[in-house]
Amino acid sequence: MQAMWQIITKPDILIYLKASFPVSTGRRKLNWLEKDFAEQLRRLAHAREHANLIIDTDDLTPDDVLKKTLDFLKENLT
Repeated sequence: MQAMWQIITKPDILIYLKASFPVSTGRRKLNWLEKDFAEQLRRLAHAREHANLIIDTDDLTPDDVLKKTLDFLKENLT
């Protein structure tokens, strides 16, 4: 179900963290095939379409992602 994220919770702000197949599988030591990754993207498509912020994390450190998130929240919640 594409809108599962809306059923589980009703977020005030939705932040979508994007990562490529090689980065995703490398970070989490996943043994996914590209078709598994594509299925995950399909399942998350609705959330991505409704995200307030999309962060491409491929070239970012966790601290970079945090900074982008906090900057966005500061700009949009004040």
